[in-house]
Amino acid sequence: MKINSKDFCIRSDDKIRLSQRPTKVKYLCDSKKKYKKLLKEQVEELTKLQRLHYASNRYALLLIFQGMDSAGKDGAIRHVMSGVNPQGCQVFSFKQPSVEELEHDFLWRTSRCLPERGRIGIFNRSYYEEVLVVRVHPEILSLQGLPLELISEDNVWKGRYRSIIDLEDHLYRNGTRTIKFFLHLSREEQQKRFLKRLDDPDANWKFSESDIQERKYWNQYMMAYEECLNATSTEHAPWHVVPADNKENARLIVSQIILDVFNDLKMAYPKTTAKRQRELKSSVQALTNK
Repeated sequence: MKINSKDFCIRSDDKIRLSQRPTKVKYLCDSKKKYKKLLKEQVEELTKLQRLHYASNRYALLLIFQGMDSAGKDGAIRHVMSGVNPQGCQVFSFKQPSVEELEHDFLWRTSRCLPERGRIGIFNRSYYEEVLVVRVHPEILSLQGLPLELISEDNVWKGRYRSIIDLEDHLYRNGTRTIKFFLHLSREEQQKRFLKRLDDPDANWKFSESDIQERKYWNQYMMAYEECLNATSTEHAPWHVVPADNKENARLIVSQIILDVFNDLKMAYPKTTAKRQRELKSSVQALTNK
C-alpha cells in the first residue's frame, strides 16, 4: 500500500476536528515480515539522503514529535532514525522546565537546541508544550512570572501561537525545514498501553502516577491540541496528524513523510574543482609509489 504524505498533512487553510481524524487506519502491511522489509527499505533510503544532507551542508532539518503519553514518540524516533549517522543527528527530550529555564522566555530552552546546517534535530516534545500542557494547567504560568489574573486568550495563547509561527517562518527563511508530527492516539489504546507497562516488570519504569492524573484531562488536552494544530499549521511548517493506535503503521507513515521532505530539497554533493582534482591525483600517486 502506497503512503501519501498529503493524506496526513494539515494545510494552512484547514480547520480540523480531531474527533473526525482517525487514530487508526487499514494496516499498511499485511504481515510483520512485509512491515520489517518496508521499514528497512525506508531507513536505507533515509540513510542515503541523510549522508547527502550532511555533505551538502545547505539545510537543517527539525523534526518535532508531539502526542499524549504512550503515543509512541520514542519508538517512532528509535525505529525510523535507526540508520542515521549519529554525527548528523541529535535528539532532545523536553521534560519539566528547570528553574533557569523558567526565568527565560518560553522559546529559550528549545532555541538553544536547534540543528545546524547539514544536521537533523529531533525534538521529543518541544516548545509546543507551552501551548498544550500549560494550556491545560495554566497555573504553570505563575511560575513563569505571569499572574493568573492576567491570563487571557489574547495576551497569552494567541501571542504564543504568533511567536511560534514567527520562529518557524524565520527558521524556514534561513534554511531549516520543520516537520511536525502529532501522533494521534485514542484514549482506549492509551489505556491498553499503560496496562501493558504495568504488567511487564521491565517496562514498569515507563509508568508514572502522573500518567493516571493526566488522563483525567483527556478532553482538555484534545481541545488544546486541536486549537494548536489549527493555529500553527502553516505552508512552510505544516502539522501531520499520524494515526498512532498501530505503532507499525505510525512508523511507516512518519518515515515516508520525512523521505518526501528530503526528496523535495535541492541537495548535491560538493563539486570537485580542478585544483582539488589535481590534489587528489597527487595523493593517489603518493600512496601508490613505492
